[in-house]
Amino acid sequence: MIRFEHDQFRCPGYFIKAAAAPFEKAGAAALRKRVFVDEQKIFKDHDSDTIDAVATTLVALSTYAHEPDEVVGTVRIHEPEPGLWWGSRLAVDRRFRTVARLGQQLIQLAVSTANGRGCHTFLAHVQAQNVPLFQKLAWSVEDEVDLHGFPHALMRADLSRYPPIADPESGWLSLVGGEGAARASVPRPVCHDVPALLAQHWHVDGSRA
Repeated sequence: MIRFEHDQFRCPGYFIKAAAAPFEKAGAAALRKRVFVDEQKIFKDHDSDTIDAVATTLVALSTYAHEPDEVVGTVRIHEPEPGLWWGSRLAVDRRFRTVARLGQQLIQLAVSTANGRGCHTFLAHVQAQNVPLFQKLAWSVEDEVDLHGFPHALMRADLSRYPPIADPESGWLSLVGGEGAARASVPRPVCHDVPALLAQHWHVDGSRA
């Protein structure tokens, strides 16, 4: 069996979807710990809280042999009161931050999912260094706050820029090309279609078709 190192293997596509399987939820929790505890040291031991019990977890999954392989991005959303939604714990594995615009696609899925569930206001506390990214994605700054000893901006999404999604567990397959990602809608129950979709975009040796 040929073994690929992650920094050598170029993943041809990523599933962007709501977490459903146990390994997806466990992978999201492990990724959050790596990013917010081990890397950024925002939290000491873990970043879990009471919101996790009511939140919807969304994930970005790398693929290997046309199947989901590893959780490489995550975010969660929750509705503390009718129509008001919050996004939080956006994290992308450091090995995958330069490919596929995974953070942007998770934000898209997060707001669109809430929009499909009757959202009238979508807010998030965004780390200061990430504010420009959110502004490019049609978010506005409402306030500036300090959380866990780090500067954040309270930001609001422009819902008109995020079409509602009714079934986030289906999500989409994001195919990666030389210039970024091209989204292809792939319902999860028909995963047998994924090899054909990947084959349209990639040669057997992994080069771009």
